[in-house]
Amino acid sequence: MSAKTIRKIIQIDEEKCNGCGDCISSCAEGALALVNGKAKLVKDQYCDGLAACLKECPQGALHIIEREAEEFNEEAVKGYLEQKKKAERTSPCGCPGSAVKEFAARPNLTAVAGRQDSKLTHWPVQLTLVPPGAKFLNGADVMLIAHCVPFAYPNLHADFLKDHAVLIACPKLDDAEAHLVKLTDIIKKSKFKSLTVVRMEVPCCGGLTFFAKKALAASGIDLPFKEIVIGINGEVK
Repeated sequence: MSAKTIRKIIQIDEEKCNGCGDCISSCAEGALALVNGKAKLVKDQYCDGLAACLKECPQGALHIIEREAEEFNEEAVKGYLEQKKKAERTSPCGCPGSAVKEFAARPNLTAVAGRQDSKLTHWPVQLTLVPPGAKFLNGADVMLIAHCVPFAYPNLHADFLKDHAVLIACPKLDDAEAHLVKLTDIIKKSKFKSLTVVRMEVPCCGGLTFFAKKALAASGIDLPFKEIVIGINGEVK
């Protein structure tokens, strides 16, 4: 273990942090990570205290303080970053999938062989990965969409995603209890305009509506709520 000393080091105000992830990409040492939708200091010895991340935080949640901490260890950082790179290369997607991104609508592609425009304007979309308080949720009409819907309903982007923020989940194969807790937290910390569930007609998919309603009730926030059911032949029921 590195020796401890009184030195400058990052401190994160969790009440202000909305989990946008901007600070993480600005830390060359990898000292910060998203944990349960909040920025966290991974280890004291990875933080050099030079505050490169401060200017990237739109919420003012990062501060440099002086406290007793392990000394900055450049060799430890090097080993840690190598481990991260290796993990990314061997992960299913090979990318830091929880990093929050917002982007403009795609160029018009409809003239190319009937191709539709993408209406997705943010990342991530998996409910498990979306941090509570993510900027793209504030003031948005939010759609909670079952995983199978895009395969059954070919006009999803034009009919449903347009002008909506999207979350996706599966009530049968995912951890429904964890989704309930996460969605409740997201509703509490984000200022939705409305919530719409888009699910398949199969009985197990009704669980998506069930835990969405439970999350709304648990949050204590009254929001306009709607359910859209898609048939397995691709029609709106």
